[in-house]
Amino acid sequence: MMGRYEEGYTELKRAIRLDPHSSVMRFGLGWVYWCSRRYDQAIEQYEKALDLDPDSAQAHWGLGFAYPYRSLHEPAIAAARRAVELSRGAPIAIAPLGEAYAAAGYQEEAQKILGQLQELSKQQYVPPYFVVRIYAALGEKDEALRWLQTAYRERDPWMALLKTESRFDDFRSAPRFQDLLRRMNFPP
Repeated sequence: MMGRYEEGYTELKRAIRLDPHSSVMRFGLGWVYWCSRRYDQAIEQYEKALDLDPDSAQAHWGLGFAYPYRSLHEPAIAAARRAVELSRGAPIAIAPLGEAYAAAGYQEEAQKILGQLQELSKQQYVPPYFVVRIYAALGEKDEALRWLQTAYRERDPWMALLKTESRFDDFRSAPRFQDLLRRMNFPP
């Protein structure tokens, strides 16, 4: 998440050699590939994780994140729906479904997911970072930046992705975004 991809690849490949039947390690390698914007390789690892465990909520979740970057919107929605089902409605699984809808141009469905997350937040923690991602995918930059401030104030651990996350490439030149990166004090 901090951009140390080569180290991540090395460690996860070693873990896979030690435990070649671990879907979790395949998911982990997929995650590192996703973070480094190597989406085809991420998809390949998530699919291998599903070969090992077809009911891996994590692997479906990963596909829900990776497919949109290859314009595979319907498969992304299907994968995200399955992650929601397997996770029994965990907010961290519901939010990528909203993002997949938004990336596919289904604004009404994405807005419904935002409403669902707002309702869930009255009962349990909903990471603001994932709300940000939905707004960013909808192209609602001001609302996304507002939610980024909330994520920062709440010390949302997912903010560790902010420096490298491709979803925010369009935001990088915005002064509010630059100020947030500065305040996060990322290492060089």
